[in-house]
Amino acid sequence: MAENPVEIQTPDGTSDGVLFTSGAGQRLPAVIFYTDIGGIRPSQRQMAGRLAAEGYTVLLPNIFYRTSKPPVWDFKPNFGDERTTKRMAELRGPLTPEAVERDGAAYVDFLAAQPAVSGGPVGVVGYCLSGSFAVRTAAARPDRIAAAASFHGGGLYTGDPSSPHLVLPRVKARLYFGHAVQDKSMPQEAIDQLNEALKNWGGRYESEVYEGAYHSWTVPDSPVYNQPQAERAFEKLRTLFGETLK
Repeated sequence: MAENPVEIQTPDGTSDGVLFTSGAGQRLPAVIFYTDIGGIRPSQRQMAGRLAAEGYTVLLPNIFYRTSKPPVWDFKPNFGDERTTKRMAELRGPLTPEAVERDGAAYVDFLAAQPAVSGGPVGVVGYCLSGSFAVRTAAARPDRIAAAASFHGGGLYTGDPSSPHLVLPRVKARLYFGHAVQDKSMPQEAIDQLNEALKNWGGRYESEVYEGAYHSWTVPDSPVYNQPQAERAFEKLRTLFGETLK
């Protein structure tokens, strides 16, 4: 497995990132791996690399390139305190729905030009705040995205006119949503509303709550990392991409 630094030209600038390839000259299906609010760091490289080892060329872009290069945190976040809240706002601020879609389309086009990528459909997965990025990327490039997954994604259904669920009519991909319990960013009422929207959408999807798993349970460096449920999440992702991209 090879990890190579890359730069991706987007309409808004240059995103840095990491491209995981087989290192053996193989042309493999492509996947975009969106990080959580912590950005590119060892745990996210580990997760993206594990996915690549299943037979994919994986792009790990710096979704916060407008604000900072990795590491995007120069202190240990303490969620709820003022300093952490301010930094989160700095990182999230430029990531409007329109910006996310522009970036997603640029990442798809970048992958299409890579010699390590086959010409078939593309997958995308997002965690925490980027769960919605996966859905928006599927909407931005319905011609290329065949599967999109969100794990403990926040704000997937809101009353805002730019709520992520409103892009569903543009999505052709198979979707998967793995929700956390007691998640303030995606409470049960919002999960129920999202499920109703998915039902009305009419595409192929799965949406489920991981019992005993709290927000960020899939991430190895999270204080609430739940290994058994993280393994189940990985198997769901492996099945989703195996059935849609290969």
